[in-house]
Amino acid sequence: MSKSSQGLAILFWLNKQRGRDGRSAIYVRFTLDYKRVELTTRPYVDPLQWNKKSQTAKAGFPDSAEINQQLAIIRADLHRHHSRLVALEVAVTAEVLKNAYLGIDERQKTLQELLSAYEERFTGKVEAGRKAVNTLKSVRTMRDKVLAFVKYKFKVSDIPLSNIKSSFAPDFEHFLLTKHRLSNNTSMKYIKIFKRVIKLAVDMEWMTSHPLMSFACHYEEPTRERLTMEEVMILYRKEFAIGRLREVRDVFVFSCFTGIAYQDVANLTAENVVVGIDGEKWIVHDRTKTNRPSRIPLLPIAVEIIDRYKDHPYCVHAGRLLPVKSNQRYNGYLKEIADLCGINKHLTTHTARHTFATTITLENDVPIETVSQMLGHKSIKTTQVYAKVTQKKVSNNMRELRTRLFGSAPSAEQESR
Repeated sequence: MSKSSQGLAILFWLNKQRGRDGRSAIYVRFTLDYKRVELTTRPYVDPLQWNKKSQTAKAGFPDSAEINQQLAIIRADLHRHHSRLVALEVAVTAEVLKNAYLGIDERQKTLQELLSAYEERFTGKVEAGRKAVNTLKSVRTMRDKVLAFVKYKFKVSDIPLSNIKSSFAPDFEHFLLTKHRLSNNTSMKYIKIFKRVIKLAVDMEWMTSHPLMSFACHYEEPTRERLTMEEVMILYRKEFAIGRLREVRDVFVFSCFTGIAYQDVANLTAENVVVGIDGEKWIVHDRTKTNRPSRIPLLPIAVEIIDRYKDHPYCVHAGRLLPVKSNQRYNGYLKEIADLCGINKHLTTHTARHTFATTITLENDVPIETVSQMLGHKSIKTTQVYAKVTQKKVSNNMRELRTRLFGSAPSAEQESR
């Protein structure tokens, strides 16, 4: 270990827990006033090649001279930065020296500062009811993923914002797909949130331009399970001796006929049921996820299910419209219900919403604009994800066309030939 006149101690050591191809990473540790910081260096070395006492690579190996030259440069750079800070009468700490060595100006904002600022602002919006709690969870997960990527790529816990270049996004995407083994769409979700974080930096003049603006998030259309009308009615008519299965089935069928998402169904109260302009009952609520208003006229089966639980002990005690289980139990019971009903599909809380969008509404010629409003979507583009043309929709449309062109529709027996 070398020590300067100002009390800077520098030590190079071998980290055998970090390495590649049988070679270990060389770390540098520098200490000031009993506070120390460790950083990885670029060179990797065969443990048999390392001289622990001299903190150098042993002579006689092909790359020893190059490794030792790099270590000497690192040592000299640390001494140079330390001497400069002392000359400027800066209160030098191990952390200050690390930032100087990494090129982080004390006046320059860092990635961690930006992530903290974004999260703080987003938390305030959640507390004000402008953003959803679940979205805040995604923001925090994004933060953890970004910092893990920085640690992996740059070998440090933080970087100055000036280090974020256009290559950051594709490199981050590759990291999420290969190291964290996330799906494409989940990876795109975190990158999309991070791009918003960078936009905040530009808006606050922490960065002069948005380096990730040109990166286009590309999504793969997922397979969305939905039920046919026949399957919905099988569920609705099935007799269950077990109360918990009846309750979960009823909540699921209610969602099939209203399109209301799981969390929103769980939050519904009697105050969300109003009499609409047509004299019929409607559900009026703001979506938890988007804070968008949703107005849904209730179909008879949905009204029947609401009436069925108006005196239910849980609903009375909690002031809720329906007895909704926890998400984990709800999805677990749905699997049991599907088995008992002979429905070979993976039922989840999302299946009901997708069923409403396709089977209940779009297949029955409800305009997509109307469906979008009932689902509480911000944009009709979101609704178009559900608007796959099904065989039944094609059949219905062609039957109507035949009737208009030729005056009569063929019988079911004729169609089957």
